[in-house]
Amino acid sequence: MEAAMTSPTEPNPTDADASLAADGVAGDRVAPSGAAPVLELADITKSFGANQVLKGVDMALRPGCVTALLGANGAGKSTLIKILSGVHPDHGGTVAVDGIVRPLGSPSEAADHGIQTVHQRIDESIVPGLTVAENLVFEELIRGQLPAVRSTSQLLPRAREIAATLDLPWSDAVLRTDVFEFGIADSQMLLLARALSREPKVLILDEPTSTLSASEADRLFALVRQLRDHGVAILYVSHRLSEVRSLADDLVVLRDGRVTQQQQRPFDMSAAVRAMLAEGTDAGTATTVDEVRGHDEALDLRGLRLLARAEPIDLSIRAGEVTGVLGLIGAGKSELARQIFGADKLPEGEMRLKGAPYRPDHPRDAVAAGVYLVPEDRAAEAMFPAWSVARTVTLPFLGRVSRSGVLRQFLERATGNRVIETYQVVAEGPAQSVDALSGGNQQKVVVGRWMDADPQVLLLDEPFRGVDIGARGELSRRVREQAADGACVVVFASDVEEIRGVADRIVVLVEGQIHLDAYTTEVDDDAIVTAMSEES
Repeated sequence: MEAAMTSPTEPNPTDADASLAADGVAGDRVAPSGAAPVLELADITKSFGANQVLKGVDMALRPGCVTALLGANGAGKSTLIKILSGVHPDHGGTVAVDGIVRPLGSPSEAADHGIQTVHQRIDESIVPGLTVAENLVFEELIRGQLPAVRSTSQLLPRAREIAATLDLPWSDAVLRTDVFEFGIADSQMLLLARALSREPKVLILDEPTSTLSASEADRLFALVRQLRDHGVAILYVSHRLSEVRSLADDLVVLRDGRVTQQQQRPFDMSAAVRAMLAEGTDAGTATTVDEVRGHDEALDLRGLRLLARAEPIDLSIRAGEVTGVLGLIGAGKSELARQIFGADKLPEGEMRLKGAPYRPDHPRDAVAAGVYLVPEDRAAEAMFPAWSVARTVTLPFLGRVSRSGVLRQFLERATGNRVIETYQVVAEGPAQSVDALSGGNQQKVVVGRWMDADPQVLLLDEPFRGVDIGARGELSRRVREQAADGACVVVFASDVEEIRGVADRIVVLVEGQIHLDAYTTEVDDDAIVTAMSEES
């Protein structure tokens, strides 16, 4: 393993690796085929209450190979990672390491069997308030592998050794710094060094480049290749297909808790994307809406950069039609919605709303302009626990239900009743807690509060997630009615079938770039899937 720990700070790719970066092919390397799997999963199941998240997953990781795990939101990737990390020991099926079934009863036990995980949420593994040195040796401290210490100075020798596994140039002054002052990239390198200090057999990387710059990502890729070439089995979870092409030897697609496809290089990315999407995404599928084409430009977006490593995009969105923005996780859909709504600062570029300059510094500015967003995570971003339906509906528009700064409850109730009746919300009344409603009815409340307020621009981010088919159809009908009344409506989703069921125009985003822009009658599902798989 020690040879694998050379510095990744300045990667020096071979000519084959350089061509890989250009065309997405993994150089001339041939992955080992005869080696026995170092990790084998057999019939892995996991339920949370009545919700079965994993439904019999079989998978094997080979030593010296990078296995890419792909799947849409809700596919079960995070749950599977937590099982391998020892976070969810109460699962069905077996996990075998080097051919021996091993119980993974805790993260410590998983680590003892040679499995190390660097989670997507850096803040779940870093302890603010402790120094960099203390975080580097944290696991060894809690396992009692280090003698009792009274000062950071006593930890520095071991912290230096761990940092040296990645040749991290951190001085003693840096090691004494509160880790809270570290950036995301350095925090991630800290976690990698800590994981590699135990010389793992299996390294799990969960969306490792989601917050990295291009140079930081290149540094990580060099490290992954070094570890792979020294026999480590790597499970690489990513939504970026270019990274999968670049790094992976094997590919596994997870959908709805099941493995729907496994490939070895060379990969058929269109088939992989199709396996990630809902069944029934076939070529030639007819559109399920009567296409309408708007004529008046509502939003003009120029030079918007959605992702740090993406080129700026231009996009014109019209009133009177529904535009469907389609893309996999990490394509930049939510970033686009949040920039338009003022929830994220506009890093560069400009926007015009009906011909006038538009640059909201805060969502309140967007709401004042009639630009509304139904966010992807309605529970965390659109509702407050224990609030009534009426209060949830009127929250963004308190001025409309107040007089002289005093809330008029009869106006609040009337607004709640109107949304319940208009959008057929199944609720006891406007005073009922929104928490008590089904997922579909919660979504009707959140969507209804914005539609009730006569939007100029209505942005809906994954509006059908967690919604049954009946509620989906009703929401689609209401969305199209808003467009017919002259609103500019944009639906953001990762499911082709959902977009087909509501949109007149389809825009495909891949890693922050527009790969397709066409009306639904101009394009079939094969072209859409091909665009989503970066093979356009």
